[in-house]
Amino acid sequence: MAWSIAEVARMSGVTSRTLRHYDEIGLLPPAWTGSNGHRYYEEAGLLRLQQILLMRELGLGLREIQAVLDSQVDQVAVLREHHRRLLAERNRLETLARTVGRTIAELEEGKDNNAMTKINRPENLFEGFEPSSAEEDAEVQQRWPEAWAESRQAVETMTAEDTERWQREATAQMIRLAEFMIAGTPVDDPAVQATVDAHYQGVCRFWTPNAVAYKGLGQTYVDDPRFRTNFDKIAAGLAVYQRDAMVVYADARLS
Repeated sequence: MAWSIAEVARMSGVTSRTLRHYDEIGLLPPAWTGSNGHRYYEEAGLLRLQQILLMRELGLGLREIQAVLDSQVDQVAVLREHHRRLLAERNRLETLARTVGRTIAELEEGKDNNAMTKINRPENLFEGFEPSSAEEDAEVQQRWPEAWAESRQAVETMTAEDTERWQREATAQMIRLAEFMIAGTPVDDPAVQATVDAHYQGVCRFWTPNAVAYKGLGQTYVDDPRFRTNFDKIAAGLAVYQRDAMVVYADARLS
């Protein structure tokens, strides 16, 4: 039995354009191509696509995925390893859900008491968050090479206390923006823009983006599923809201 590229796209949620790209780079060739130019996939192709999607979920790049699939290793062993890593990721997400739940409860308690929230163990804010991967660093290096070099120099001079303070500030900014978003505050509101200004100043500790680069950074938060997931862990839609707020800021302050 075979399925057309449109049927595979519908079943898997992968766009036809992506499937064609996978074919072009040799990652997922179809079983055959019809006289009308349409690609058709058999069961082996569907299983290979499943493995591709599993490894993408685990953060592997396309080149790494192709190397694994072409190595002819035992598929059951590979799937067992996928399963192990997915269970580990499930545990991490459960920890992250508890982290966000605690933060929400403490923020709500602070509002109810008309007082600033005190967090007894600030390290709890960061339980379950995943540090940047080498692949993310490589993407930043490729997109903004000068900024990457500048940021690496800045990171290397940071102490553990500097890093913890920066993490606290970044988390606080994300939470503030999430509150604005949930309240329906427009992205050009002065309070929102003040928070974005704090974000921009934080970015400038590592590199100094112009208007185009800052907008590009905001778009990366939306387009890259790993970046977007980190934002949406705080609140669904936060990556898009922050991107839009960054565009307003760049047009008003950096152009």
